[in-house]
Amino acid sequence: MTYQEAVEYLYTQTPLFQNVGQEAYKEGLYNTVTIDRHLGCPHKLYKTIHVAGTNGKGSVSHTLAAILQASGYKTGLYTSPHLTDFRERIRVNGKPVTPEFVVKFIERNREFLEPLHPSFFEVTTAMAFSWFAEQEVDVAVIETGLGGRLDCTNIIKPVLSIITNIGYDHMKFLGETLPGIAFEKAGIIKKNVPVIIGEYTPETRTVFERKAEEVSTRIVFAEDNCKIISQKYHNPSKVVYETTAYPALESGLAGLCQEKNANTILTALDELKKKKFDIPESAIRKGFKSVCRMTGLRGRWQLVSKKPDIICDTGHNSHGLKYIAKHLEELSAKPGFGQLRIVMGMVNDKDITDVLALMPRNARYYFTQASVKRALDASTLRDLARQAGLTGRVYRSVAQAVDTARREAAQNDLIFVGGSTFVVADLLTMPEFFIQG
Repeated sequence: MTYQEAVEYLYTQTPLFQNVGQEAYKEGLYNTVTIDRHLGCPHKLYKTIHVAGTNGKGSVSHTLAAILQASGYKTGLYTSPHLTDFRERIRVNGKPVTPEFVVKFIERNREFLEPLHPSFFEVTTAMAFSWFAEQEVDVAVIETGLGGRLDCTNIIKPVLSIITNIGYDHMKFLGETLPGIAFEKAGIIKKNVPVIIGEYTPETRTVFERKAEEVSTRIVFAEDNCKIISQKYHNPSKVVYETTAYPALESGLAGLCQEKNANTILTALDELKKKKFDIPESAIRKGFKSVCRMTGLRGRWQLVSKKPDIICDTGHNSHGLKYIAKHLEELSAKPGFGQLRIVMGMVNDKDITDVLALMPRNARYYFTQASVKRALDASTLRDLARQAGLTGRVYRSVAQAVDTARREAAQNDLIFVGGSTFVVADLLTMPEFFIQG
């Protein structure tokens, strides 16, 4: 079996949520526990940090991993989805899992796995835990896939749990209300494991407090003691924070949402230090500044080209896109700015109406669809956008939409590409923008 054959096996034999959506979702932890026992419970061989939330999980997870790595810890990182290569999901000190291990894992375990009919995420999680054990990591940062309570990563007993925020997403599985969604995310809160809450509302705070009290653990709300004093953008992809502990803290992750994430990370670092993690200031500065280089993170307010600037972001729900829309409007109001151009596509199981209501009216839109089954038809998106006061033309591929936007743009224009993780993935597979994750 080759690596490509192994990945194709995963895609075809186990349903992949990012491609097919609801039919790939499996509720409950039976398969996960069964597979974990078969493999010898590898996740018990190293410390873990568990990260859940509607948005910001990836940025928080990658930055924490970069800081721990810079502190001298051999660090595993498990995130999803991937953009251009399956191996992006599973990293040790920033390096993706080897193709050889992916092949070996499938060949050794397929006879055991197939009768269980596991989901793609169940198999991938088991693979990640096994790789981290084989690599003898000191600590692994584990991002939930969907929810928390019944997410298959929730078999771990971490040293710290983090819930970034709660917003409306995946309501078919997690509930139609913010308290309902918060309840599912709060499922990662465990006895004697401190939990950081990045953002909250009065109604979600109550849910988190009740769960923490139920399992007798300490809860810290990062917003109650904000560590960010101010922020200043030096260019579209570089921001410098003034913080209570670290003056002029430079971050390689821009975007207005990142201020909240940075505050969550700084709060989490205080807790990790209480857990006897040795994290020097130099490592914190290096991790914030070089997170993308150190961990391969892409698609978070990423500047991929200049003159005109082309920025992409994987924000894909109303909670995340409100920050993006605000940032775009602020940039387009600056003197000397040209035309805002937005290449946009979405998937067919999101609340599109709420998202479209947030988007800038002063932009020219290039409506498109990503190369996955879940992609919303571009013509349907255009028609819904018209009802929200947005106008533009339809393009049948992301590449066609981006190429047209570039051809029509002046050097002082800004082209934003987003609306869906998969639109960004298609952008980053274009030869002129491709960088291996």
